[in-house]
Amino acid sequence: MVEELQLKEYVFDLPMSKITSFRVGGPADLVVEAATHEELATVIEYCRREEIPWLLVARGTNLLVRDGGIRGVVVRLGRGFQEIKVWENNLLAGAGVALSRLAEAAAVAGLSGLEFASGIPGSVGGAVFMNAGAYGGEIGQLITGASLYQPGAGFIRRTREELGFAYRRSRLQDEGEILLDAQFLLIPGEEAEIRAKMAELNRRRKEKQPLEFPSAGSIFKRPPGAFAGRLIEAAGLKGVRIGDAQVAEKHAGFIINRGQATAREILSLINRVKEEVYQKSGILLETEVRVVGEEKEE
Repeated sequence: MVEELQLKEYVFDLPMSKITSFRVGGPADLVVEAATHEELATVIEYCRREEIPWLLVARGTNLLVRDGGIRGVVVRLGRGFQEIKVWENNLLAGAGVALSRLAEAAAVAGLSGLEFASGIPGSVGGAVFMNAGAYGGEIGQLITGASLYQPGAGFIRRTREELGFAYRRSRLQDEGEILLDAQFLLIPGEEAEIRAKMAELNRRRKEKQPLEFPSAGSIFKRPPGAFAGRLIEAAGLKGVRIGDAQVAEKHAGFIINRGQATAREILSLINRVKEEVYQKSGILLETEVRVVGEEKEE
């Protein structure tokens, strides 16, 4: 594949622990970085034709890879997905752009609305896929349209309505379409006020979230009428460990890697939390993190 497609950026047997925020996960058979939209399409169509499994991974911040790793090809987004354009009240960002960089570009342009995103780890692509949000804001509220690649069909455009946003969901999770870029409509504001709001939200994050440890952010979706972290704390699970996986002391909605955790330990802890919270409250927590890959053979 590498020679046939004349790929320039690739690594064989790369441990996924090196490119995911949880710092766990076994090796991927092949990791390819697509530099352009066309190269992305070429790689995916080759995989489809040859029946090779493939997985798109952006910044790996909402992803838990099992200890056996990933068979097939992991596709990452390269330099052709890093562009940001600003005009009037609009901002166009490639799928590979970090959310922190997106929020910074909006602040420089005096455009308000993305302050909540400045401290969210991850990329535009991952944020649209999951409809990421925090502090009352959601990515899907700001998007007016997006360019996508539809495997087997080609390049298409979709409106916000067609992207089907809901709480931590978009149609990308169901349709297999890949975000190339997204257009945002923001509100004019004063740069100083925008930066002050960003600074305040980031201060609150550092105060309340265990940012000093590897994690995938909030592990569980917010259940209707409740907060996952409070339910977990009420079940007496704050600080509970399995190996080096731990329910964070600072915020029970986070599971952290204290250094040498395995995916199996993290998954075991997730299942324990779900079971004990359900026994205590009758509420079944739903995971927000994506779990992929194979179990490690003993």
